[in-house]
Formats: sequence, structure tokens, C-alpha cells
Amino acid sequence: MQMRFDGKLGFAGGIIEVEDESVEAGIGREMLEEMGIDPAVYPLSKGDHVSSQPFHCETLPQVKALHFYALEVTEAQIAEIENNARNAIHYGEEVLGWVRVPLYTMTDGYNGFPAFLDNNFVGNARDQLLEALIKTGIMTKEEIDSAVKVAKFSKNQ
Repeated sequence: MQMRFDGKLGFAGGIIEVEDESVEAGIGREMLEEMGIDPAVYPLSKGDHVSSQPFHCETLPQVKALHFYALEVTEAQIAEIENNARNAIHYGEEVLGWVRVPLYTMTDGYNGFPAFLDNNFVGNARDQLLEALIKTGIMTKEEIDSAVKVAKFSKNQ
């Protein structure tokens, strides 16, 4: 995930431009601009698709849907991506840096993943994170449900 210019956590994203050959190509362009990730080195495919949701916003009438993809990478690739992020076109403006998601719960039952869920997420980024963790098999639905139950944000909804 990344820390955005508005102090919220989110994922790389943007508008798929007319010149983009596909949704995957547009996302690849956004990954390069916001994360410094070369889409030729880390290509997305339709198999990396997690979800799509209809989207309506009066200030962004050209945006019709939100598409979310998850790309599996190794720990060494994560380090490389984090190091390259500072060279991204939008680093320091739109994107302020990478944030690793703690995929554990500490013995107190709250710190770690449940506490992370209490951060300020943009739009549906929290839901996208939870869905991707289940769909990719990183966490089970039971683990997610347990963390959500403990997280304070769920008590305010």
C-alpha cells in the first residue's frame, strides 16, 4: 500500500486513458508513474484481477468503474520495488511512500493487522485489501473476520 498526498492509505491507481491498450496497460502505466514499477518487468494479466466495482462521481464523470489487481511478488522483489519507489514520477507529490501491511496479530489480540485496519483508508481501499488477502490465499476469511471484529473502525460503522 502507499501513503497518499491526502494522508490516506491506498493503492496505485488512476484513470485508464484512451491511448491505453487495455485496463492492464493503464494500470501498468499508473504503477510506473506512482510506484516506479516497470510494467515490462512486472506485467499484469487478466489472472491478476481481484475485483471491479461500478463507480459514479460527479467530479470524475469519465470514470465508470474501479478495477483492482493484485500481483504476486517475492520478498526480494518487494525490496526492489520499495527501493525504486523513490524514483517514481509522482513520488513526493501524489505518493509519499510505501507502507507494509502487518499480516499478523500480536498476543494482545489487537496490535498488528487489526490495528492497521483502523488507519485512514481512501475510498474502498480497506475493502480491496481484505478481498485481495482472501482471494490470493494470504489470509483466510476467518482470519480477516477475526481481525475486523477486533478493529475499532468496524464498531463505528
